[in-house]
Amino acid sequence: MSGTQSYQLSDYLEKLPATSFRKLYQQPSTAFAIFRRMLPMLAKVFVQALLYMPGPLPLSQLDDIWVKPEGRMQRDRALAALRSLHVAQITPPGKDKPQEIQLTTNFKNSMRLALEGGGDHKSFGVPSTLPIDPTVNIDFLDRYSRKKWEDILHYVVNSVGVSSDMGGGGGGGGGGSISGSSPKTSVKDLLLAGHLVDRRPDSKTGIVITKTGFTFLLESANAQVWTLLLLWLEASEQRSGSRMDSIDQLSFLFMLATLELGRAYDTQALTATRQNMLPDLVDFGLIYIPRDKRQYFPTRLATTLTSSTSPLRSVSEGFAAAASNASGDAASLGAPASVVAEAKGTIIVETNYRIYAYTSSPLQIAVLALFTQLNMRFAGMVTGRLTRDSIRRAITYGITADQIISYLASHAHEQMTRVAASTGRSVLPPTVVDQIRLWQLESERMRTNAGFLFRDFDTPEEYAALSVYAEEIGVLVWKSNKKQMFFVSKYEPLRDWLKSRKK
Repeated sequence: MSGTQSYQLSDYLEKLPATSFRKLYQQPSTAFAIFRRMLPMLAKVFVQALLYMPGPLPLSQLDDIWVKPEGRMQRDRALAALRSLHVAQITPPGKDKPQEIQLTTNFKNSMRLALEGGGDHKSFGVPSTLPIDPTVNIDFLDRYSRKKWEDILHYVVNSVGVSSDMGGGGGGGGGGSISGSSPKTSVKDLLLAGHLVDRRPDSKTGIVITKTGFTFLLESANAQVWTLLLLWLEASEQRSGSRMDSIDQLSFLFMLATLELGRAYDTQALTATRQNMLPDLVDFGLIYIPRDKRQYFPTRLATTLTSSTSPLRSVSEGFAAAASNASGDAASLGAPASVVAEAKGTIIVETNYRIYAYTSSPLQIAVLALFTQLNMRFAGMVTGRLTRDSIRRAITYGITADQIISYLASHAHEQMTRVAASTGRSVLPPTVVDQIRLWQLESERMRTNAGFLFRDFDTPEEYAALSVYAEEIGVLVWKSNKKQMFFVSKYEPLRDWLKSRKK
């Protein structure tokens, strides 16, 4: 088992007790945000069907109306999500009474308010009535938040300390050192606390990127922001010693996701706990506060926290996509050409292990330098080569072969993607993929998975039923029918299922 902690929103929420959810769902904005982001599509259908039901609905009727016979697995996952997030209650099966499902009281009431309006809850922010500086527009907020967030990513990448020198025929690791102002000390401490970087006195910078840190760089911008926010919530809870403050803070984050980009909101309408959050959110680039501090402006990083659209691959891609959606052409809105280009794949990988990256982004060049021997840099392009030494160097940072392969595949040039789709082959050359894995196997013989082992069941039937359920909801990692044990990535859904079954 790996000791690395997961900082994903779904994992964080599933570990909260029922009392925390009751407090969270007192705010309509939170109920609406959970509905938008955390629920699978079928679960959303169930919520809409139950929202205005006068009483509980027999579970069999829900299946008959909304679930096809071949959709059993999707149905189980949807119900598991509703149960784990305390959105719905499902009664245990009985001899005389069938199972029934209904929405929890606080979630149902708040969700209705979110859709219908009304009430004096101020859950969706209070717009400011003060004059607004005309220079603080959407374009200004985009540039401000992009600068803040990329400074954080630059710090993570620069923790490797690879040289930026690339000779014309060079052989250096090259291209890794990138410019940009350093984030606040409090942000650096969060990155260390989350093991995105670790202290290493023998390195050039005193800190190095970790396996978790490289996974962080591979994630979408939205997932990256939530990773840092959850680290911040955990640190805040440890300082205060109270979970109630962190629940109110999490509720405020969900509220930010419902606000309108470019509009000013009243700072004085916030509670003292939420006002104390504002300086840290400024450091993350989620909000902008003018000098008088009586207003705050949510940035695009905040208003997309609970976006239901597909994840964006990078911060630059996110802003380019937003500009493109607004007019159909990012360039027409003044988005830099480099930002527009970053929205598409840029990397070409040849069978001889050579790499050509059509990019001028210092951040992407630095990420490539973590596992590539970069040779030359031109205007808008860098060239390099995957070598045994460059891959093994990346492995010493904690980066895995699968992460490298995933990065190259997700950033592959559109020409490679088009050829792969037309021929039915993989995007990356199989020889390159196999060789990257072989280079890792030279120093690693085992693969670790964080999770939980289930064994010592009362009956073979109990083992069979629970292992099948774990496989259906997608948490099963390994099982042995002979030994009657299995290994899962999450135990909470299985715990709740066992409780309801034994009742």
